[in-house]
Amino acid sequence: MAHAERGMSAPPEVVFNTAIDPDRAAAWLPEPLRLDGGRRPELVSVEQMRATWYSDSAPDWSAEILVEPVDAGGARVRLDLAGVDADGLAEETLANLAREVADNLTAG
Repeated sequence: MAHAERGMSAPPEVVFNTAIDPDRAAAWLPEPLRLDGGRRPELVSVEQMRATWYSDSAPDWSAEILVEPVDAGGARVRLDLAGVDADGLAEETLANLAREVADNLTAG
């Protein structure tokens, strides 16, 4: 399992809502987790801002994020990514999510 952590300059609620938006999932989730189409996370805790994705077509793969507020008004995102060669994808996956969050904020 690969782990990555990244700060984002957006409110935690915006980061979390962007992450769980099925229309944005294909832009940031690793390809094995996108194979089943636009994915909604299977386990979500809005109160804890935690979500987990699984794939029916790639059962070895899963992703779990935890979004936490930081003092400066932004968010810290922690990602646990499981799958073949997941180690190289964890940082890239969070970078993709950061781009989606920035696009979401720009779009209004």
